[in-house]
Amino acid sequence: MTCREGTPVETGPGATLSLVKMHGCGNDYVFVDTVGGPGLPRDIDLPRLAVELSDRHFGVGADGLILISRAPSGRLAMRMWNADGSEGEMCGNGMRCLAAYVFAEGYVRETRFEVETRAGVIVPEVVPAPGPERRVVKVTVDMGPPREVREGLELVVEGGPAAGVYRGTYVSMGNPHLVLIVPDASEVEVTLVGPALESHPAFPDRTNVEFVEVVSPERLRMRVWERGSGLTLASGTGASASLVAAASAGFTGRRATVVADGGELEVEWTPAGSVRLSGPAVEVFRATYSRPLPRLGRDAAGPADLAGGGTACEDSRPCPEGASVPLRGDRPQAEGSRRARGGRHQPGDRGPRPPHA
Repeated sequence: MTCREGTPVETGPGATLSLVKMHGCGNDYVFVDTVGGPGLPRDIDLPRLAVELSDRHFGVGADGLILISRAPSGRLAMRMWNADGSEGEMCGNGMRCLAAYVFAEGYVRETRFEVETRAGVIVPEVVPAPGPERRVVKVTVDMGPPREVREGLELVVEGGPAAGVYRGTYVSMGNPHLVLIVPDASEVEVTLVGPALESHPAFPDRTNVEFVEVVSPERLRMRVWERGSGLTLASGTGASASLVAAASAGFTGRRATVVADGGELEVEWTPAGSVRLSGPAVEVFRATYSRPLPRLGRDAAGPADLAGGGTACEDSRPCPEGASVPLRGDRPQAEGSRRARGGRHQPGDRGPRPPHA
């Protein structure tokens, strides 16, 4: 069944919008609640709204926008847009924040419940604090199994300051990730290399990029270049993908602490195959946004698509567009990208190397 929002309502051009800002390890999002709050204008331009709200100088400031709604199935539903207005399939830290919020608001009674996303049905579980306030101290999200894992990818970036050969692992957690194991994450020029790999021709829909240092078999240091948002302090799906890549390569076991720039996340790749992500979810403030809401132009094909287009969230199956972002062929096809494996690193190779013993 399609992830459809509640019926939008017509509002005047001077309408205000109630917002909640939350973060998980510094990965911050602006939330719009259409379950307990008013509906959205029929002609609202959601990608533009995400860009405006995410602007840290002229807007609220965030890594993106998350819309909370009720699906026809009765489940809660989540849609998210990155800071550049592109819509993502899923967001692990955003899901943990959503879970804490909807539990505190009383939209769910149980501590474990289901939420529909473009990547399928995701199951968060909250740990309430003692007392009647329904305050949440920790949220664990069952991210489901990795949709796809491809080790040994070799990508060539030709020209520019990021030119070189990069070796990594592609992991789909319902959204795409390229994980590179590096000797020292603090030395990686994330803002230089990240954009070059995010938009590499091997990834027609772009990709998130994680630079991961193996500190020990139980501890990873991760830095993130997030698709559509740039350098962020953390990423829940990125932390999940990082553990999957490190464990697949034999650098860690199936459980580790992932240390991001904004804090620590606990990640476990269970024997059953699902990845469980645990960490804090913090509400920062609630506010009213009084700027005029961006509207679709008269030439638009129709009202804002609050239903998420043709993407369906059917029970526990991942959505077709979010299940696996295909690479072109069995391996990335950038010219000259096929290099012999197992030999010495080529000059200019900035790709992952095994951590020092």
